[in-house]
Amino acid sequence: MLKTSIIHFIQNNPNCSSKEVFNGIGINVGYATVKRTISQLLQENSIIKNGNGKSTKYTISPSYQIFAPIDPVEYFKNEIDARVIQSSFNQELISNLLANSELFTQKELTHLYHLQATFKKNISTLSKQEYKNEFEKLAIDLSWKSSQIEGNTYSLLETERLLIDQVTADGKTKDEATMLLNHKVALDFILENRNYIEPLSVSGIEDIHSMLIKELNIGRNIRQRRVSITGTNYRPLDNEFQLKEALEQMCNLINSKPNIFEKAFLALILISYIQPFADGNKRTGRIICNALLMYNEYCPISFRTVNAIDYKQSLLVFYEQNNISAFKKIFIEQFEFAVKTYF
Repeated sequence: MLKTSIIHFIQNNPNCSSKEVFNGIGINVGYATVKRTISQLLQENSIIKNGNGKSTKYTISPSYQIFAPIDPVEYFKNEIDARVIQSSFNQELISNLLANSELFTQKELTHLYHLQATFKKNISTLSKQEYKNEFEKLAIDLSWKSSQIEGNTYSLLETERLLIDQVTADGKTKDEATMLLNHKVALDFILENRNYIEPLSVSGIEDIHSMLIKELNIGRNIRQRRVSITGTNYRPLDNEFQLKEALEQMCNLINSKPNIFEKAFLALILISYIQPFADGNKRTGRIICNALLMYNEYCPISFRTVNAIDYKQSLLVFYEQNNISAFKKIFIEQFEFAVKTYF
């Protein structure tokens, strides 16, 4: 309530002081509380300050739209044609907004780095074979969940039997089995070739995509036709050369980021947002995300406990509002689950 009121006041009164905020919000709280909340908003990248001391003024951060809390449940109470959205590809998103933003708060980073330290401690006692055995468990879970998000009907137990014993499940299509097996091939490849995506390149992304869509009757390489996304009026770019340029911008951004969590998160959301391929974009994003984590000796993520609908809705919020809040929550929760479950 207080944060929202402060944000709204600063939006309507840019370059205002903390005293002006305190007097203008009309809420019965102390000045010290308002100052403390302003400091929190600064840490969350919601507002920026100009000047120092008594001359300090506050304005809304240009990247506020990226971080503003959005509840997907409330958001999707509005039907597809009733939502006010960014319906076309935002040319400023990669080169400006994301490039000039720290995507995780200090509190979030502290939590993530603590989890990473736990992971490093856990694997320090594992032999190479023991690590590979643990990765096998994660790879089965990731292959299953990533495919389930795409509509695959194999159960986790059926997936395990397919990937370990090469036994297909009764009543399932050949394409479903192929999708799962392709995931395992791609994951085994990045385990054995960790430096393949360093630095990240368009050709490297295309190679991973090719592994994921092999024998699935899906076109390889950057698409040359228009695509639509179910459940949204957002329309990605439809020009092959613009798609390649957007992917190159994304690669440059990811390669320039020193923070590994930001690298992995950006690959996860931006490959899906750009939609460079006719199909298999989200799958490719999940594998590239893990490739970046593994190259830098960070814990990979299986996404095993994420709800497929929550995953898709959080991505649609990003497509339509360029807002990462809901999907970032999923990323953090799934990294925590991976650290506590595997290795």
